[in-house]
Amino acid sequence: MFIKPNQFVIPTEQRDYSEWHRGRTRYALWYLLLDQVKHAEIIKQLDQIRHQFSDCLIKSSNRQYHITLYIGGFLTCDESIYNDDFPQSLFVKQQQQLESLNLSHSITLKLTAVNSFESALFVQVSDSLHQLTSIRSALRLAQHTEVAAQTYCAHITLGLYAQKVMGQDVLQRLDACAAFDVELEFDHIHFGYYSAQTLQGPLHSLYCFNLE
Repeated sequence: MFIKPNQFVIPTEQRDYSEWHRGRTRYALWYLLLDQVKHAEIIKQLDQIRHQFSDCLIKSSNRQYHITLYIGGFLTCDESIYNDDFPQSLFVKQQQQLESLNLSHSITLKLTAVNSFESALFVQVSDSLHQLTSIRSALRLAQHTEVAAQTYCAHITLGLYAQKVMGQDVLQRLDACAAFDVELEFDHIHFGYYSAQTLQGPLHSLYCFNLE
């Protein structure tokens, strides 16, 4: 999952992953979105870090900075056909579960450091109050298994690797990055999707849960 010093990073092929999406288009998830106005200063810092690693990251990225809370899968109107389908009926149930938490205040998280998965550069997110744990527990449903890594790691993705780079080289560059100590507040939880046919395409919000 995390980068290893004695192995190459895993680059993302810039192609249409038809064997994955099978003609389906909308890949759904719950997420916290960094606001262009409210979080303008931290977005500027994230852009600067992405620029520092631009020589090894995919350049054509239009995905907004966000923190993924739960990955649903391919949004469908009807029942599931494939194991990574996500019927709209499950979204309704998740929405009801979220409302049952009676959340009435913003979510406060802290950015701590730049790090790397095997396939992507990211910024670590600290959740000392376990707010995300509570929300993710509410979003889990017996009828659905999350399409995600077994271990959840809150983060903001900066970019996917475009080419093979030795892990040790990336780690040395990470050591030179200044540590983060920034708090972020989020007033909304989004449910939305991105197009499976567009690599690093933008997020489209379908529903917004107000925390205020």
